[in-house]
Amino acid sequence: MHRILCLVALCATPVFAQDIDCENAMTQQAMNQCAHLEWQAADQDLNLAYGIAMAQAKSQDAYISQTDIPAATLLRNAQRAWIDFRDKACALEGTIARGGSMQPLLYWSCFARETRQRTESLRLFGEVN
Repeated sequence: MHRILCLVALCATPVFAQDIDCENAMTQQAMNQCAHLEWQAADQDLNLAYGIAMAQAKSQDAYISQTDIPAATLLRNAQRAWIDFRDKACALEGTIARGGSMQPLLYWSCFARETRQRTESLRLFGEVN
């Protein structure tokens, strides 16, 4: 019986990302997968912006006194706090459809939206000269 369940689970795995037409997603499963892909793309952008912001923070730290908290430390701590906030806020947003097939769409859409907003903040900080 366990082998049959494993086989069913394998057959039910989602299609590969290149097989999804996110512009015309019609099923809830496809919309959920597209929302996850959107978050993954947003997360890649976030990581690039964080690297630029961290470089900026480190350059600011070149001339601080020993009593100042380094900007790089502040940025790292802020990013960790933001990740915790995003995770909790999006978990809450997903409860609008708790247990329903739309819950992943709400969850991943929230992740993408929050990540894009954070990316913009990091870009603004990273562009300071």
